[in-house]
Amino acid sequence: MNARRAWPMRLILVVMMVLAMTTAAWAAADPTEEPGTTMIECPDCGTVGICMSCYGLDENCEVCGGTFVCATCGGEGYIQSPSHFYNTPLSLLPPVIAIALALLTKEVYSSLFIGILMGGLLYSNFQFEGTLLHVFEDGIVASLSDSYNVGILIFLVILGAMVCMMNKAGGSAAFGRWAQKNIKTRVGAQLASILLGCLIFIDDYFNCLTVGSVMRPITDKHNISRVKLAYIIDATAAPICIIAPISSWAAAVSGFAEDGQGLNLFIRAIPYNFYALLTLVMMIGLVVMKVDFGSMARYERNAIEKGDLFSGSNPYAMMDDEIDENKGSVMDLVFPIAVLVVCCVIGMIYSGGFFSGADFVTAFSNSDASVGLMLGSAFGLVFAIVYYLIRRSMSFKEMMGCIPDGFKAMVPAIMILTFAWSLKGMTDSLGAKYFVRDFVRTSATGVQLLLPVIVFAVGCLLAFATGTSWGTFGILIPIVQNVFSMDNPLAIVCISACMAGAVCGDHCSPISDTTIMASAGAQCDHVNHVSTQLPYAVSCAVISGLCYILAGVLVEAGLPGLLALPAGIVGMLGFLYVMKQKQRA
Repeated sequence: MNARRAWPMRLILVVMMVLAMTTAAWAAADPTEEPGTTMIECPDCGTVGICMSCYGLDENCEVCGGTFVCATCGGEGYIQSPSHFYNTPLSLLPPVIAIALALLTKEVYSSLFIGILMGGLLYSNFQFEGTLLHVFEDGIVASLSDSYNVGILIFLVILGAMVCMMNKAGGSAAFGRWAQKNIKTRVGAQLASILLGCLIFIDDYFNCLTVGSVMRPITDKHNISRVKLAYIIDATAAPICIIAPISSWAAAVSGFAEDGQGLNLFIRAIPYNFYALLTLVMMIGLVVMKVDFGSMARYERNAIEKGDLFSGSNPYAMMDDEIDENKGSVMDLVFPIAVLVVCCVIGMIYSGGFFSGADFVTAFSNSDASVGLMLGSAFGLVFAIVYYLIRRSMSFKEMMGCIPDGFKAMVPAIMILTFAWSLKGMTDSLGAKYFVRDFVRTSATGVQLLLPVIVFAVGCLLAFATGTSWGTFGILIPIVQNVFSMDNPLAIVCISACMAGAVCGDHCSPISDTTIMASAGAQCDHVNHVSTQLPYAVSCAVISGLCYILAGVLVEAGLPGLLALPAGIVGMLGFLYVMKQKQRA
């Protein structure tokens, strides 16, 4: 009898599920896709529209009153945003305040928190209780409870512990002694850093911390400032990953593109990614031509003339305590790092299903960088412990002491990352991405000739304000695909402009996780890294923007847009030559 009574309820549930699944097909459009939208997904049912307390099975449900419909949204799946500032220009105010304060005060923690607090105030319409709950529950706590973020933090802590072990074992000092004998010049040390950064193209996080760990002893021996090393690390992270077909970034772009043509679009767009390619030209030009400008010139001058690598305090000084400069061998650094690289690659393809039958390229495209790097670094740490025990480089107790020491050394990077993720959560809750999307749709579609540079500029500003390049891809790439047919030559230029703008904004932004990782990899003050890198990144962005204008003109004239690249390279080298002459004067 109970089974018979259950049948009507089950039938009702099935009907409601079918209606919920077909509502989107019958509706005119997703309300969040409408211009000027103030609608958000229902926080209770997640657009399903069914009561998630009884799932349509309980006529006496106190939540839905037996209607089986979500009480929060009334079955619509969407609700009005509680904020009066949703999808308005003020949605970009929190990151703007945080970035401006960080650059003006040189104090990153309070600046980021004030930006987060402003986001909470705008979301809650300046209500005290709502602000506190949104800042801490929806911001800081939510960012620290996200599994992807936690995986990155674990990777950071493990790598900090490994660096501490390599230092205590004498591996870093031994590598520095080897470098002093084999790499004779400052130019050679910087070119070696660039080369290593280009070779580790699988993921920007992994690139930043690995290149920093390996190259710090070499650059220190040649009196290269830590902010210059941080620039090299940062400029070979995202800009290299965005032109490498086998990388976590290629996988991200592929996922954002429509019709399953993501990887094909990514490869076709590489030659038009002017910012990434010109950043590489700029790095090599700066090193070979021995030119620096802006505040970087002062830091480099202090390093060369006074041996002061920081031009101030070292926020990671605790990692260099009690290190015997005469013990250890080069293999004490190279071997654990090499094993770490292999383990992280295996971890990434494992997370992408390689060991479940997927081929290597597919597995890498589907990989989860957080899971792969976390698992790979864990195995790398175990290997390092066993290796140093066999080598008798230090006692087991000393190695265990390196774990909390490594964690403490990474606290600055962890705090900045946590606040940056929380700030991104604030901008997301205010609908900043919809405001930018509507701006692009209304302002750019009528100006075909200038669309590449407009998309590039919007990508720069959005990534700079939010600190996320992947989020920028997700917003802009579908818009470009809706504006253009992929058979249009200008479409590929604009797709590439999306990626270039996102990388440029990410490269400049003090709240970007890649920029934070670069500071941690070079072990330098974060604000100093941002302020010294900004003139270089902005100069490259201006030249890249001119290239996109030229590419649009060329394509409209029926000529290959790729001709803008050699023009950009000539322009970049000419700019560096002019700066060199000013430096001499």
